[in-house]
Amino acid sequence: MNKAKRNFTDEKVLRRNAEELLKQKQDKMDKLVNETDAIKLLHELQVHQIELEMQNEELIRANETAETALRKYTMLYDFAPMGYFYLDPDAIIIELNFTGAEILGDKRFSLVNTSFRLFVTEDSRDVFDKFFSKIYTKKGKESCEVKLGYDGSALCTVYMEGVVTGDDKNCLLSVVDISGFRI
Repeated sequence: MNKAKRNFTDEKVLRRNAEELLKQKQDKMDKLVNETDAIKLLHELQVHQIELEMQNEELIRANETAETALRKYTMLYDFAPMGYFYLDPDAIIIELNFTGAEILGDKRFSLVNTSFRLFVTEDSRDVFDKFFSKIYTKKGKESCEVKLGYDGSALCTVYMEGVVTGDDKNCLLSVVDISGFRI
């Protein structure tokens, strides 16, 4: 026992024994802290997972709503009873609906990147050019009646309205065949 007491009075031995005891206590504390940290981290991960699942469900609902609207407006645009055309400032057809293609007597994909002026008869071309110019100069909705045809054959008489859209400066054109209304 004297030797043990002496060991506690020896500075180096005392210091080493104290450090070992501290290390043991720290190891126990580290285990507790690590377990507590792990529980907190697990909780945070579970909460984050639930948040992500909720966001995913919201995105799925938003996607379904967007798809429904897209189907609805695609049907409304493509199968409208009037022709819709999207023209650039040179009257080149950028986009058109099925009725527009039917009015021009060709397939939709064949008409894209074609000049709309090609389908305006020679005797109506001045009217169309003035109409198209007014759309860009007056910055409002304009309308006119012209005859459409191709390669010298008349297709129909149409009433059209056009307006220039926002930043892209393209023309939205609606065309209605009024041939059946003429007496």
